Amino acid sequence: MNQVQVAEMVGEVEVKEAGKQSFMKRVWAKMGKDEKGFTLIELLAVLVIIAIIAVIAIPLISNIINNSRVSADVSSARQVYDAARLYVTGEKNGDFKGAGTITVKTLIDAKYLETSVSLPSTKQALDSAASNVKFAATSGDLEGVVLSDGKVTRDYTADEVLKATPTKAGNK
Repeated sequence: MNQVQVAEMVGEVEVKEAGKQSFMKRVWAKMGKDEKGFTLIELLAVLVIIAIIAVIAIPLISNIINNSRVSADVSSARQVYDAARLYVTGEKNGDFKGAGTITVKTLIDAKYLETSVSLPSTKQALDSAASNVKFAATSGDLEGVVLSDGKVTRDYTADEVLKATPTKAGNK
């Protein structure tokens, strides 16, 4: 191959490369001027992705909200239990064996609880006569706490109240 042939080949390659560059410039210029929005396919893809995220997230969020309501109810049971302990210590000289069942009404009347005690999950005031704390007659240990707003009754075991961790059995 002589120098002329090589020069012609190099020249053709340079012309082709220059043509590619000008073609790409034309494509980019055209895209920049004519396209002013998203295509229907792009919009549908975004909607499908959002729908998939919503299908996954909504049940998870619902479960989190439900768990927080149950935890708030257990915390209220713990609050009522603590008030009952203070009541027994102050009013019954610490005789937990003879304490038996102490109603929320008794705790409110003796000023160990505020009158505005409510069940957080329902946001309703407690039925002070139906809500109570039970102590074992033989040992004086906590047996359980019952919280009721008249429509919903929650019965918590001693373990649930003392550990402040709800179980599925506590929700009735």
